[in-house]
Amino acid sequence: MPLKDGRYIGPLYRALNPVYAREPLSGRGAELYGGRFNTKGTPALYTAFDPATALREANQVGDLQPTTLVAYRADLGPVFDTCDVAALKDFGMTVQALADPGWRSAMLDSQRVPTQSFAKELFASGFVGLLVRSFALGTSEANLNIVLWRWTGSGAKLELVDDENRLSRI
Repeated sequence: MPLKDGRYIGPLYRALNPVYAREPLSGRGAELYGGRFNTKGTPALYTAFDPATALREANQVGDLQPTTLVAYRADLGPVFDTCDVAALKDFGMTVQALADPGWRSAMLDSQRVPTQSFAKELFASGFVGLLVRSFALGTSEANLNIVLWRWTGSGAKLELVDDENRLSRI
């Protein structure tokens, strides 16, 4: 299991729009547009355990678009494990609700999005993020993500891997 005592230590990957390549730790895109696990106005980093999943996550609609792939060194906790069905139930969430493909339409129609409400509750309970399978086309239960709402400060350390300072030259 990727989490040990609610903590994740290891590499993470993220594919982002090149517009945000100079700020790969900002969460700005998710803040502007919202996502499955964050409302508009709330920064979030959607990261994956492997580069292929990160690319699928970033390019879910239409053809493959220009994408900047980055890696991080992570030491994060506590992270909520959505693979724990009993813990999900404690928060009034189900695996089926996590996978609901209608979240984007509901958000665009200004309707309540259960996964966003769930994320707010987890954040308020002190979690820095959640471990969840990817629901992007072409993924399976083996493709995992960590969605972060807090990646600096107490319990959270996320460091960009850019030893050669390449992103500053974009």
